[in-house]
Amino acid sequence: MSRRMIMDERESRFGNQTLRRLPSLPTALGLVLYLVPWVAVSAQTSLTIYNDGRVLVRRTIATELPKGTSTQRLQLGPLDPATIFSADSSVVVVTATYDGAVDQASALRRAVGRRLVFRAGGGSDTLSAIVVGVDPERYQLADGTVTFAAPGTPRFPVDLVVVDPVTMLTVKSAAARKELRVGYFTGGAQWQASYQVVLGSGSAWVSGAAVLQSQTLKVENAEVQVLAGSVSRAGAPPGRPMPMMAKAAVREEAAPAAEEKVGEFHVYTLPGRTTLQPGLSSSVALFEPGLTKYEKSYVVRGQLPYYGGLAQFGDETPVPVTISYILTRPRKTEFGDRPLPGGGVRIYQPDSAGRPQLVGETSIGHTPAGEDLRLLAGEAFDLTAKRVQTSYATRRDTVAAGVWQTSATADYRVTITNASDRAVAVDVYEERAGEWSVLSSSVPAEKVSSTLTRFRLPVPAQGRAVLKYRVKVIW
Repeated sequence: MSRRMIMDERESRFGNQTLRRLPSLPTALGLVLYLVPWVAVSAQTSLTIYNDGRVLVRRTIATELPKGTSTQRLQLGPLDPATIFSADSSVVVVTATYDGAVDQASALRRAVGRRLVFRAGGGSDTLSAIVVGVDPERYQLADGTVTFAAPGTPRFPVDLVVVDPVTMLTVKSAAARKELRVGYFTGGAQWQASYQVVLGSGSAWVSGAAVLQSQTLKVENAEVQVLAGSVSRAGAPPGRPMPMMAKAAVREEAAPAAEEKVGEFHVYTLPGRTTLQPGLSSSVALFEPGLTKYEKSYVVRGQLPYYGGLAQFGDETPVPVTISYILTRPRKTEFGDRPLPGGGVRIYQPDSAGRPQLVGETSIGHTPAGEDLRLLAGEAFDLTAKRVQTSYATRRDTVAAGVWQTSATADYRVTITNASDRAVAVDVYEERAGEWSVLSSSVPAEKVSSTLTRFRLPVPAQGRAVLKYRVKVIW
């Protein structure tokens, strides 16, 4: 086949799609790319999207696969060539060649030793130069001189440019068949869970959805699964996602995703078929919404440093009073028996007219079944707190030859003011590693763990309460 004939056949029609032929490379492999016929990728596509951006693609390709060894030229898009595998136990991938050099830098490297035409400036004047090398770029002009700057905008011959990535597979089949099933990893898409919590009187209405976002991945009419969990990986992330702008849409289905455990992870199969386009967002329910009990708490964090010495502070300082909601998830309940993938949580509460208002936004990690959710919602408006160190004393002792030990004793006062019309209880926490203790306190000190101590302080409506405590720290 002549080169002219090859160029004339750059477009070939398959079904309702027109696939552009890729120009050959100036190598023996390039000739093979032209001589092997194109294979159209069918709509039988299944993929699994991971939280970290990996996408496992499984494709069934309609092709005449003979018994024995054959070469298949596929248009699979960007992928990690190290991950290509056969999804059919009777078909073996013998060799795989992936040509993903679709950028100008790759075309320039392939042009080393070739003469290119350059368009100078923004006009119509052109000149030619031989590409001597790259990294750094070097060009030999007509007068024999060499320049390190491109003499204009290069015009690449068609045989140097890869329009779309090409995958060449040499496969060995135990029998003739009408399809080839392959799998591989690519990138360009991510997903995360999104939860909506509407607070009621003692109970919360909870719904969850899987939100898919495609940066560069383009798949039509595919079965889509999402995997929740942290799967280890080797090497660099596959693909090179590039930001692309396109229309955005939301995919809605009546049925929620079906969940199952695979290995040590949880996989959700989205109902129906999904189309992913660059810039397109899709959302599907993870489970049927339901009610669950919740508790609201107010927290003031302590001043003790977690490690090191205890410093002296003289000024009274304001400290935030944070709001937390704990959603209870006992086992043998519909909501409690569900594993929850990590993601964002938005908390709403209806106003006097029943309009939902956003009263908190946070995120959660992967949460197994039966584990309660603690949601940090922000800082209280009507509750204010101030802390001051009222006394401080240190002492140094010798514990061994040349070894000194320092101990410090300090008193603290925490004043909490409540401007609301109802009484609340505020938890004041002190947390520190190493040797330390609470010597005395105006309310009982509860040892939560070896590092954490809690003081639960009742605060009356439109009033204030004061917590006093003394600690001893040794370092």
